[in-house]
Amino acid sequence: MDNLLSIITFIPAVAAAILALFLRGDDAATARNARWVALAATVLSLLVSLVLLKGFDPANTGFQFVEDHPWVLGLHYKMGVDGISILFVMLTTFLMPITIAACWTVETRVKDYMIAFLLLETLMLGVFMALDLVLFYVFFEAGLIPMFLIIGIWGGKDRIYAAFKFFLYTFLGSVLMLVAMVAMYWAAKTTDIPTLMAFDFDHQPIWVLGLHVTGGLQTLLFLAFFASFAVKMPMWPVHTWLPDAHVQAPTAGSVVLAAILLKMGGYGFLRFSLPMFPVAADLWAPVVFWLSAIAIVYTSLVALVQTDMKKLVAYSSVAHMGYVTMGIFTVNQQGVDGAIFQMLSHGFISAAMFLCVGVIYDRMHTREISAYGGLVNRMPAYALVFMFFTMANVGLPGTSGFVGEFLVLMGIFQVDTLVAAVATSGVILSAAYGLWLYRRVAFGALVKEGLKTIGDMSRRERMIMAPLVVMTLLLGVYPAVVTDITGASVGALITEFRASVPMADAVAAVE
Repeated sequence: MDNLLSIITFIPAVAAAILALFLRGDDAATARNARWVALAATVLSLLVSLVLLKGFDPANTGFQFVEDHPWVLGLHYKMGVDGISILFVMLTTFLMPITIAACWTVETRVKDYMIAFLLLETLMLGVFMALDLVLFYVFFEAGLIPMFLIIGIWGGKDRIYAAFKFFLYTFLGSVLMLVAMVAMYWAAKTTDIPTLMAFDFDHQPIWVLGLHVTGGLQTLLFLAFFASFAVKMPMWPVHTWLPDAHVQAPTAGSVVLAAILLKMGGYGFLRFSLPMFPVAADLWAPVVFWLSAIAIVYTSLVALVQTDMKKLVAYSSVAHMGYVTMGIFTVNQQGVDGAIFQMLSHGFISAAMFLCVGVIYDRMHTREISAYGGLVNRMPAYALVFMFFTMANVGLPGTSGFVGEFLVLMGIFQVDTLVAAVATSGVILSAAYGLWLYRRVAFGALVKEGLKTIGDMSRRERMIMAPLVVMTLLLGVYPAVVTDITGASVGALITEFRASVPMADAVAAVE
């Protein structure tokens, strides 16, 4: 099918335009129609993406379903997917119907709320499909606007502070990336991403204070892109915007932020940092390893002392993203496969964890851990689901959380055993804060008066959780669902990386 990628990408945007143009008022009928249109659009985008997945050839390491049309000023509207990006497309289209269903009870400016999420889906999909540098940047930056509005309008009492902090951190990090993109165009005379992936930036001349200097451009470009993607992940120590954003965001906003938006940083490392700047990536890999290890240990310890459930899960996300950056920069098959797997797994598990917090917050209107206890007595179904995803978040074998972390640790062990030892402690710490949270919320005597009449999960809430349970189990017991698709593309990425830095590749030396 021609233009399949554009169809998947812009179905939500078309639905948003329909809501904006044809629905008037803010009454109950308008809210109901807005919900159903948004749900229908996200489900349709998911169904079309399944057609894309069915026609995808995992053995082909190049970009497939490519669309290339002249855009403006000599730029091209170019879209395509490979074995890495297609899974992030599927993650996005899979989670968005669940997100829309999760915000079904929102009553304030429902039409605007749905429009924001629909536009956000289009922009997120565009990031994972764009094959033009400028097009990527437009999608990457424009996605800040709907999330800024979601946090700032429908968030908690400190939503304005959290929204501006989120916007400023992520936007300022991307300013350096924009400067680097201009330099890349100046050097390569193109914005075509596949062409830039094969371009040698390491031997391009640069000018410093009027003096001609050969070499060094690749490192400068790498650091500029690193600044943007590190904030987006987020990596330690530029992670402080994330807990505030999660705490103040509505439940659906937290789901999208943790499950999809954070993955743009990891995807950026895979799409730009490794293939375009391999020498610089290899040079800075030890720094990334230790930043990742610090993130795993430090944010896990911070999670242990949290009193707010959402903030605890937010710090847990930072720790799990530490495994992702660590795995990517090992640049070996286990590490990179594990990083991709971890991002996909975290997408399902983190979405479910924030939804679990949202279920009891909707009933009690507090996220304080001390306000709960003994929920297993009144909410057995909820306690079961919450326990399952807590165990998955900890990395219990049989769940997807185990596979990603295990592969990453295998990958980093081949490169740096000391970093591997420090990172492994994160597995123990995650069990500590995860089990501590669950015990305080679900177990114990039901002594608080407000909890004695609390109801269990509704049918809608169970239906929302069911596909997340299925995917977490499926990836846990049959990880080849992911690795069979990513394997060839990851292998090609690693081969090209090693060809660029043959003397510095520690993994190749080990093998």
